[in-house]
Amino acid sequence: MGMLRVMSRNGDDRVAWDVKKAEVGDMEALAAIREAERIFAVERARGATAFKIEADKAPVRIDSFDQKAEQIVMVPRVVGG
Repeated sequence: MGMLRVMSRNGDDRVAWDVKKAEVGDMEALAAIREAERIFAVERARGATAFKIEADKAPVRIDSFDQKAEQIVMVPRVVGG
């Protein structure tokens, strides 16, 4: 399973997809990936930072969407004030 999590002041919004189903052309899994890619692009354009999270590994900052990532966490730009 893959998951995109977008942090916000209300917690986080999530989009999940099944990588194995996507590999065999499952329409629902492919649609979830397209939605996650769209959200990723919108959040990056707003200045969010993305991290790929994998079990037993340190988070890695990423600049492009990785549909095979276990989890991608997007942290919005922090604005002082």
